Amino acid sequence: MSYITCKFGGSSLADAECFRLVEKIIRANPERRYIVPSAPGKRRPDDKKITDLLYAWHNLLSQDLDATQPRGLIAARFEQLATELGIDFPVHEHLESIAAEGAKYKTPDYMASRGEYLNGRLLAALLGATFVDPAECILFDDEGLLDPVSYEQLGARLQGEGLFVIPGFYGATPEGAIKTFSRGGSDVTGAIVARASHSRLYENWTDVSGFLMADPRIVPGARRIDEVTYQELRELSYMGAQVLHEEAIFPVRGTDIPINIRNTKEPENPGTMILPKRVSKEPICGIAGRKGFTMINIEKALMNRERGFGRRVLSVLEEHGVSFEHMPTGIDTISLIVKDEEISHHGPSVLKAIERTCQPDRVSLAPGLAIIATVGQGMAGHTGIAARLTTALAKADVNIRVIDQGSSENNIIVGIEDDDFEKAVKAIYDAFTH
Repeated sequence: MSYITCKFGGSSLADAECFRLVEKIIRANPERRYIVPSAPGKRRPDDKKITDLLYAWHNLLSQDLDATQPRGLIAARFEQLATELGIDFPVHEHLESIAAEGAKYKTPDYMASRGEYLNGRLLAALLGATFVDPAECILFDDEGLLDPVSYEQLGARLQGEGLFVIPGFYGATPEGAIKTFSRGGSDVTGAIVARASHSRLYENWTDVSGFLMADPRIVPGARRIDEVTYQELRELSYMGAQVLHEEAIFPVRGTDIPINIRNTKEPENPGTMILPKRVSKEPICGIAGRKGFTMINIEKALMNRERGFGRRVLSVLEEHGVSFEHMPTGIDTISLIVKDEEISHHGPSVLKAIERTCQPDRVSLAPGLAIIATVGQGMAGHTGIAARLTTALAKADVNIRVIDQGSSENNIIVGIEDDDFEKAVKAIYDAFTH
């Protein structure tokens, strides 16, 4: 029999009722054997996430201050969970051990990981499952990257009958110190477990029923995306569609394990499937974007004949610690699109350095830019996609300041004024769904 890896997010494990629903989902399918929990999330809008409390605990410990408040809130939360679930769970013993061990670390990784650790212990007790500590088998190399040996070591620990619970979010360095992924990293752990266990499917259970074609705060009632490819997901995630951690596809992409985004509160909803390939029924699958970009515009006559011009421009950015997002060019022009936080206070000094290094005819900064990506592998086989997009924006009275289509023909990027962002997204969505 082939098996399924299931990751449950913090909102799916926020209280005892959520735990019971998760247990019901797991037991509904005997193929669901490898379970990856996050730390408990918020129960209500004014609630505190366990991970945030653990960061606060670490900060107080590092300053030799009283950490009674965050520790007490964490203890109360897990005591309530254990009591309502009817589980004998030694919360205070665990917290005593965590306090003693946490005092040894200068970085917050160890303390931050304990929400997943404790929740994993609790869920394993509820399910009667084998608990596997990722610190013993998910390893980072000296550069802080995942060590490929992790797949073999973790796979060896997932042998035998029954269920296995592997907490998300963390692993260990070569020296044995706890190291976490970035926030939301339990998604990555789930993908690692899916690959190590040779699962046929990775189910990622959260509080939404998959990806939507557009941000529902901008387009109420936006359609759910039934299928999306790994590459399309990368494009959408990069532009702000944050249902899944953007690094979660890398462990499963090499072995073509599909990811299914599911809603814990609506388990009958099929959600969104993330696949290596899909049959393109529609030319696009999603629209995503962000505000907060600045464009550096450089003009110089006969730029195309001047060897090394582009390299010198990019060297200026590198020297100032600025990375760029896009670089549309013309025969005598180069534009560099950068995030506002990247250019920050460096703007005037970057312009002066470009003037000194490249001696352009003109160079200027144009802030207030928003970027929208219209994504879909079906673009390559459909005529007139760009025309539909630009016509929609023209009818909505949106001026396009930049337009770019990547060589893969998976997306079209447009740069517009920040103030036009919401109506531009709506216009593009309507153009491809009506």
